[in-house]
Amino acid sequence: MQENPAGKVKGGAIQSRLAFVRENGGEETAGRVLARLTEEDRKACAHVLVGAWYPFELNERIDTAIAAEMAMGDNVFVLMGEKSAAHNLGSTHRAFISDRDPHGLLRRATQIYQAYYDTGRRTYERLDDKKAALRTHDSETFSKHDCLTVVGWHKKAIEMCGGKNVRVIETKCRARGADVCEYICEWS
Repeated sequence: MQENPAGKVKGGAIQSRLAFVRENGGEETAGRVLARLTEEDRKACAHVLVGAWYPFELNERIDTAIAAEMAMGDNVFVLMGEKSAAHNLGSTHRAFISDRDPHGLLRRATQIYQAYYDTGRRTYERLDDKKAALRTHDSETFSKHDCLTVVGWHKKAIEMCGGKNVRVIETKCRARGADVCEYICEWS
């Protein structure tokens, strides 16, 4: 799915995926997910460090294994994104939601993006009082599954800022041939 394997993701993204599997399927399911990976990938997953950089390709292989094992369709990635936001914004990245303002959170899109990815950038555009656009530009790595985790992450993050009836829709995707990934965020 990915076009260029040069990019990396933070270990926290990998940890949150594996934690999601354990919380929703138990250790047995986590073991089956890991069994779908190569021996080298299993070793890399044995001691993931939150702040270390890991190949985006590893993240993609984990996503593929999770999708195959969890049998939840693409929704599993939205749910993983939501879980990641709840975990990270409830602890290490709490400052991003401290003002309980969805636009305040989304204005920090560049900073949030850099906490997870080592290439590219994300921009924020205020469209209305309760609507914004986020766009990811110039990333060397992208995939349909990763974009769905971004949808889930921002949906949960906006909810944690007090947004109600939150909708995050990806209107453009590099994995589907667009020049950027674009997410329209709306809430009441």
